[in-house]
Amino acid sequence: MTQYLISFNDGAMDHIPDEDMPDVGKASHAVVQEAVNAGVWVFGAGLERQRASVVATDGMVTDGPYPETKEVIGGFSVVDVASREEALAWAAKIAVACRCAQEVRELMPDPETDAMLRQADRR
Repeated sequence: MTQYLISFNDGAMDHIPDEDMPDVGKASHAVVQEAVNAGVWVFGAGLERQRASVVATDGMVTDGPYPETKEVIGGFSVVDVASREEALAWAAKIAVACRCAQEVRELMPDPETDAMLRQADRR
């Protein structure tokens, strides 16, 4: 199985009237429940609308994102599925529920971290 990041940009839901947001929340939670029931849900969240802090390799903290950054993530989901096509199908369900387009990206596998997690589960 492969994990995919499904995300949308900050502001992508600004077109939705406040009075419709409870329906959007209900629809999006229904998709999450469907993904949980299907065994593909890993994690997801909306991000608070705030500027990010950037921590450099020397520990210096600055406010971000950098001015050249035009878009920042407003929310995301991670699914663990057998194919890109399946990830796109989940993204389509999320897009309908959230009433905004979704971006899909494959996460890089990390066998070493997977081994660490399996070892931690044995404890």
